Amino acid sequence: MTLVGATEATAWPGIPVPRTPEPLDPAEANLLDRARDGDRDAAHRLGRLCAERDDRLGARHWWERAARAGNVDSAYNLGLWHRTHGTTEEAIGWFELAAATGDADAATNLASLLLERRGDTDAARTWFERAAEDGSRHAARRLALLCEDQGDGMGARRWHFRAAVDGDLRSAHDLGFLGYAAGDEAEALHWWEYAARGGHAEAAYHMALLLHTARDEKGAEAFYRLAARADHPGAAFRLGDLALGRGDLSTARACFERAARTGRPDARRMAGLVCARMDDRQAAAHWYERAAADDPEAAFRLGLLLVAEHNDLKGGRHWFRRAAEFGHHGAMVELRTLLPLLGASPDAEDCLLDPPPPHWSRPAEPGQAARAELAVAAARRRGDSAAEPADLVEILGTWDLVTGDLVTGNPLMGDPAAGGLPDADETGPADTVGRLARASGLHRAAIEHLGLVRATLLRPGTAPWPTPAEVEHVLGTARDLRRRLDLGRT
Repeated sequence: MTLVGATEATAWPGIPVPRTPEPLDPAEANLLDRARDGDRDAAHRLGRLCAERDDRLGARHWWERAARAGNVDSAYNLGLWHRTHGTTEEAIGWFELAAATGDADAATNLASLLLERRGDTDAARTWFERAAEDGSRHAARRLALLCEDQGDGMGARRWHFRAAVDGDLRSAHDLGFLGYAAGDEAEALHWWEYAARGGHAEAAYHMALLLHTARDEKGAEAFYRLAARADHPGAAFRLGDLALGRGDLSTARACFERAARTGRPDARRMAGLVCARMDDRQAAAHWYERAAADDPEAAFRLGLLLVAEHNDLKGGRHWFRRAAEFGHHGAMVELRTLLPLLGASPDAEDCLLDPPPPHWSRPAEPGQAARAELAVAAARRRGDSAAEPADLVEILGTWDLVTGDLVTGNPLMGDPAAGGLPDADETGPADTVGRLARASGLHRAAIEHLGLVRATLLRPGTAPWPTPAEVEHVLGTARDLRRRLDLGRT
């Protein structure tokens, strides 16, 4: 039965009064009498009883009577009521009434509505600050994020710190990224460890990645395991990589398969590779097939498996072509060999006549892979667009490859008569960019840009994170550089 009576409608113009029977319970009847006599606390309690019974109209009626008589909790509840029913301006009015008395929750809700519905960042910041100063952890975090949006780094750190020490692990995680992006890796480690030990899986994973960049594999593995307990796909993948490096194929397979099942795309290929090394060709084919549509290395290996194990030339042709369309050199070689056996001409294949940029197939150095993932995570943390980690790994690896060639002595890199480089003492050992420009014919500025992006990834805080458009441009330079130095098959 609904509590609210139908009397005194004229005393409260504009407030709908539900037409319901009188309560039978003596205690409720007494509460109703007191509310009608102007007892604001009784009216507030009646509103709560109506809300519990899903009598929304009754709840609003009694809360309005209580709020107009000075009950702050009723004003706050009315703000929630109107927000739920989509009447934003009314919600703002009631939250403002409650917030003016020092109610931190009301101030937080008011600030959120002002920000999200009106776009009034100044007023929102004012109310978030009042709520945060009054001890609202949620307001402190929202304020920190707003400060980030406004470019107020000091304010962001201050309020993330306030939220973090009050137990908000998300803000601790964010503080780690603010430290990492500024080049303060000690701060990043501190806050990521703080959040990780509190159960924040992403923080544990990023902590492990940063330890991996410092070649602390033992420490990294401990935090990867912490993240893997929460089914973090990246953590399971990295554990598989570590196990594979130790030659522990059984553990590597279990980790890669776990990562594949929890959504890590490249884990499918790695699961296939480990299964093939364990001579479980059926399982290898299963994982390769699941990855092959978007992974050229998996497509290539699936093609090899179909031809070698089942003499399935047509299946091999399909997957070799798929990998070749991504620029996989090995797949192009196999496709050229296979097509005549099927009575087809290589000249009919577009991917062979006009091959795409070469696919990067060199294994990622663990520290570089970790840096690439951290850079992408830092850029995407607030919803910004970012490149893919694989693209950043290719940039880092290309630089190491072409500068390593300066040391190992590619003939084209050291023979001036062949259009290569003069002797090192003519250019100075530090003029790597100049030597690469002369050897490749690429403009010096393009190679400098490649080097600057690499430096940003390896030494955060020296420049803003590269945008996807910048990464795409630099990738083109990296691929052209490898092609010109006859390293295109790498």
